[in-house]
Amino acid sequence: MHVIGARWIVRLGGLMALLGALLPAVSQAASEEDPWEGFNRAMFRFNDTLDTYALKPLAQGYQKVTPQFLEDGVHNVFGNIGDVGNLANNLLQGKLHDAGVDTGRLIFNTTFGLLGFFDVAKQMGLQKSDEDFGQTLGAWGLQSGPYLVIPFLGPSSVRDAGGKVPDSLLTPYPHMDHVPTRNVTRGVEVIDTRASLLSAEKLISGDKYIFIRNAYLQNREFRVKDGEVEDDF
Repeated sequence: MHVIGARWIVRLGGLMALLGALLPAVSQAASEEDPWEGFNRAMFRFNDTLDTYALKPLAQGYQKVTPQFLEDGVHNVFGNIGDVGNLANNLLQGKLHDAGVDTGRLIFNTTFGLLGFFDVAKQMGLQKSDEDFGQTLGAWGLQSGPYLVIPFLGPSSVRDAGGKVPDSLLTPYPHMDHVPTRNVTRGVEVIDTRASLLSAEKLISGDKYIFIRNAYLQNREFRVKDGEVEDDF
């Protein structure tokens, strides 16, 4: 299981269960988008080994010793930071209503929610977006290009890999001059993200590489088109 850049799997739920049933049909279509499968499988094995022996044990230990309210609060704080990217990309896609919701979430969660520790905006009916620059490029008409597994970052595509650069500028890390603080904060975010994926592992079946590849490609298409995708099955 890959960690950074894999928040997509937290929201897959029923989509992943459906994909498991449709796996043979999806595999044939998705393989045409994976011309670099040999390289990708090698990077997948590298990432999976790193996860098995380092990230997953750390996430399990973190989840075991951290009270649920604190774990939820830390997750909310990073989610509040992520709303900056959601706001920017909704504006770039011309989604003014969603951008207004993102603005409201940032204001209310940063102030009344104590820097986002409490997601008070959700209780007010302001639902969180999930946008990034890869989706923005897709909304502008740029095709995803071949599937690509990035070392340490996990599943992606040529388009989405390029989109990670401007997205990274909307995070606090490039603007943090104190290196120890930056590294600790980034490390906590990685462990928090991995911990949130632990319960999703039971959804994976069959060839792990193929399942994650197909889930990623289907989910990205779904998100780029805001759910308006053709049923090929």
